[in-house]
Amino acid sequence: MRILTPSTRVFLTLTTLTLAYNIHAQDQNLTLNQDPKFEQLLNDKRKINTSINTNDTYRIQIFSGKSDEAKKTLNDFKREFYAVDGTIIFNTPNYKVIVGNFKTRIEAERNLAEIKKKYKSVFLLKPGK
Repeated sequence: MRILTPSTRVFLTLTTLTLAYNIHAQDQNLTLNQDPKFEQLLNDKRKINTSINTNDTYRIQIFSGKSDEAKKTLNDFKREFYAVDGTIIFNTPNYKVIVGNFKTRIEAERNLAEIKKKYKSVFLLKPGK
């Protein structure tokens, strides 16, 4: 390691302070011009989303864990059970793979028995859950 002379240290310190004095990060103001209809559309979308009832069918959860593993599990599931629909839902702190859209419990339990052969931590989700 090289030791600097006192005059070199003073010169480098003054140069650094001079350069740092002229730095201004995020110095500008941002003005956002938003169409007034946007807020109305957003409120209409919120009303529609609250009126949609997606929890009236039985579903099966086949995985809960990290994002990458959830994506891999869903892809593997879709390859083997191509007739059954599936999706990934984020529920803090885990990603859950939920499959099926079964109207009756009997139909859901039949599929549950088949899916249990391939996936170990599988359980049935009742409507409204």
